[in-house]
Amino acid sequence: MSTGKELLLKSNIFTGCTARPKNELIKEIGGVLVKSGYVNDNYVDAMFERELSFSTYLGNGIAMPHGVDSAKKEIRESGLTVMVFPEGTDWDGNKVHIVIGLAGRENEHLKILGNLANTLIDEESVRKMIDMNVDEIYKVITNKE
Repeated sequence: MSTGKELLLKSNIFTGCTARPKNELIKEIGGVLVKSGYVNDNYVDAMFERELSFSTYLGNGIAMPHGVDSAKKEIRESGLTVMVFPEGTDWDGNKVHIVIGLAGRENEHLKILGNLANTLIDEESVRKMIDMNVDEIYKVITNKE
């Protein structure tokens, strides 16, 4: 049950990130979700487990790491974290500019994925987001000021 925590906190949006190995990124993104109170520590392991079953690279320069379905119990609240890589970073041989860590309770993750997919539907939208500041990214993803 949700207690009303915001899906995305401005403090969980990181712009101007520099490339680093995917495993480091998943650990970092998972750590932000833990620190923000969205998930328990075990959820980070579930993010690695998901990545072993299939890549969370979505295309258009976007990756969306998240945990396996069996880890839903580790999610306290649905939440996101966003990292923007202007120069890109490698994700299974693909150049990624936006990495969005996702934790969705029950079926909320499907709704969140759908909304994000609509927001970042094409490469032009992704290119624009690369140049945005934290407030602009927050507004685009949440439709709030």
